Amino acid sequence: MAKKITGYLKLQVKAGSATPSPPIGPALGQRGLNIMEFCKAFNAQTQSMEKGMPIPVLFTIYADRSFTFKLRTPPTSYFLKQAAGISSGSKTPGKGSAGTVTRAQLREIAEKKMADLNTVDVDSAVLMVEGSARAMGLQIAE
Repeated sequence: MAKKITGYLKLQVKAGSATPSPPIGPALGQRGLNIMEFCKAFNAQTQSMEKGMPIPVLFTIYADRSFTFKLRTPPTSYFLKQAAGISSGSKTPGKGSAGTVTRAQLREIAEKKMADLNTVDVDSAVLMVEGSARAMGLQIAE
């Protein structure tokens, strides 16, 4: 018989640096989950990734206070900032420019994000990433 699911939880944790301190500790602790078990498993799974990369984590919480978690790909904005070589987007998107990305870079980002996007077509994924780039105030070069 399958375990009864009591809820879901989404967190964004930096790769290789999960600790029981906030925000992870309180989020898991108030649901009665074993914080150290998650920290050890997460750090083991993300040790090969770039340290400090933000990783979205989706928890499935069961009635017996056990849990499973899935790692997602980093946010599109993280990849766009890396590609443009900037630390933050434009303060006034649509008016000011924060940087420039090429179509080839957009395609590369879309291919990395395909698993988490709701499309099966790479061209549609490129359009989604392009929309995120424009929202950040980035210029798109050919």
